[in-house]
Amino acid sequence: MSDESVINNITFSQSNRWYYWRTDAFPIPRREIETSSANMHMIPANEFVEDALKSVKKGDIIQLVGSLVNVDANDGWRWRSSMTRTDTGGGSCELIWVENLSIVTP
Repeated sequence: MSDESVINNITFSQSNRWYYWRTDAFPIPRREIETSSANMHMIPANEFVEDALKSVKKGDIIQLVGSLVNVDANDGWRWRSSMTRTDTGGGSCELIWVENLSIVTP
C-alpha cells in the first residue's frame, strides 16, 4: 500500500471519524486495499509520542509500537477497537495506544 504507484491511484478521505477510499481503476486487488489500509485512531502514551505523531508527514513510512485498546469513560461512553484487519465498515477502525513511533524513511 505504501507504493506510490498504488496510492497515487486511490483517493483517501476522512469525515466524522469515518475513513473512505475510492478508485476508478484498481491498482491492486480490492481486498488487498481493504486489508492493508485502515482508519486508525492514535492515542499517544506520552508527550514525546504525541510530538512524534504530529511530525509525521505525507509520504513518511512509519513504524509504531503499541497496543490495540478499548476506551471506557467514567460517564459510560465506550469506544471499541477492531481486533482484526479483515473487517470493513462500521466498527472496523483500530484504536492504538502508541508507545513509540519512528519514521523509517522520510
